[in-house]
Amino acid sequence: MRVAEVFHSIQGEGKLTGVPSVFVRVSGCNLRCVWCDTPYASWEPEGEDLSVDAVVERVRRFPSKHAVLTGGEPMISPEIGPLTRRLRSEDYHITIETAGTVFHEVDCDLASVSPKLSNSTPHGREGGRFAESHERQRLNVPVIQRFMDDGAHQLKFVVDRSADMDEVDALLERLRGVRPSNVMLMPQGTTAEALGARSEWLVEICKARGFVFCPRVHIMVYGDARGR
Repeated sequence: MRVAEVFHSIQGEGKLTGVPSVFVRVSGCNLRCVWCDTPYASWEPEGEDLSVDAVVERVRRFPSKHAVLTGGEPMISPEIGPLTRRLRSEDYHITIETAGTVFHEVDCDLASVSPKLSNSTPHGREGGRFAESHERQRLNVPVIQRFMDDGAHQLKFVVDRSADMDEVDALLERLRGVRPSNVMLMPQGTTAEALGARSEWLVEICKARGFVFCPRVHIMVYGDARGR
């Protein structure tokens, strides 16, 4: 599998915010979000080809027993299932971070599913050459439902403007068994200033709906720094 980086940090988003974790960032993505903060794993994928054994060896170098498999889109890697099973055999708590467009059988303790809204479509970037394919692939309701049905999960939405909530509501209506406590709203932004500008009104929506406000703690602590 192609891996852009393996690093030790804190989980910055979701139910496990603040938990020290080892991140395995798989390189390659089937989407091209306009605001992607890891272009080196999506728009311009880089990294080295590693065996499952080599990835596990690098994960072992760090003290945390929480492993986060992220990307890019880790679910497009054929080795993602075997990797999760190896990590599970070594007693790691496993989080999969995915857009929920592709499904593979994996062993994980938390599926962090981030369905992409239309605010992600790159209409103006690189002449819009990825816009059509991104728009066609960005939502896969049966796959999202499969992740929800299989166990512990969170639905994490990147919200740029209040009008995005119409899309969030429309998707939630298509899904079975949605619990507000599993729905997380995260402000779009890669600086503390941008996050702050969207946080106040987003918090009010969460208060009114029973959703969870999802800050990006790693941005607040480290900024938009690679490997942090």
